[in-house]
Amino acid sequence: MVERMVPDELWELFQRVVPPAPSRPQGGGRRRYGDREVLAAIIFVAMTGCTWRQLPPVFGPSGPTAHRRFTEWSAARVWAKLHRLILDELGSRGDLDWSRCAIDSVNIRALKGELTGPNPVDRGKKGSKIHLITERTGLPLSIGISGANLHDSQALQPLVRGIPPIRSRRGPRRRCPAKLHADKGYDYDHLRRWLRKRGIRPRIARKGTESSTRLGRHRWTIERTMSWLGGCRRLHRRYERKAEHFLAFTAIACSLICYRRLTK
Repeated sequence: MVERMVPDELWELFQRVVPPAPSRPQGGGRRRYGDREVLAAIIFVAMTGCTWRQLPPVFGPSGPTAHRRFTEWSAARVWAKLHRLILDELGSRGDLDWSRCAIDSVNIRALKGELTGPNPVDRGKKGSKIHLITERTGLPLSIGISGANLHDSQALQPLVRGIPPIRSRRGPRRRCPAKLHADKGYDYDHLRRWLRKRGIRPRIARKGTESSTRLGRHRWTIERTMSWLGGCRRLHRRYERKAEHFLAFTAIACSLICYRRLTK
């Protein structure tokens, strides 16, 4: 089960970003479970949506043990580093298409926690948003979370800045696409000017001018990526109080999406 959840290729990548286990000079203490077993347990929780206490004993570590390690790794930004490392591997193979990127968001109902707010499209119920930028084929490059009442336009600049410098097959690292496609929620002149200053050609639909049908010719890939995120059942509804934990599960889902492309 562990090898199926964490294949050898994914384990080799994870070993490059995971911090070393803390040592106990005085000795003693309980035996520390291996990182691979704990990683498999965390991925199982992310994909199935089960609670930590429902974790099957087949993985070895108990639910509280896996949750403590998840908290440690989230604080060390392990999941963001893993996502970036996989993007670097894809970029070095030439599997990232920077000619056209897209930005969008999806609302998630939340029970409690940081970065939540009344959802204007869900009768004001509490929720969070996942913001996302994908490259032309739908691979996620930059992610972020916010309260459900945050306007999409306010997330554009942080997301574009959040694209890491990614390796290329030839030449220097790259972090800016040639074009950025967005729907009418991002229709603001100051955003267009800001993108042009960064060398990005804005392709933002104008209210009352461009139809959603024409826009969808290039933006369907990010809609598909949103459905891929739905394969991580832990993202169907937010249960985490801390925003960094919810962001960690989002990064895990994006890492797995990119890893599947890497192993094709």
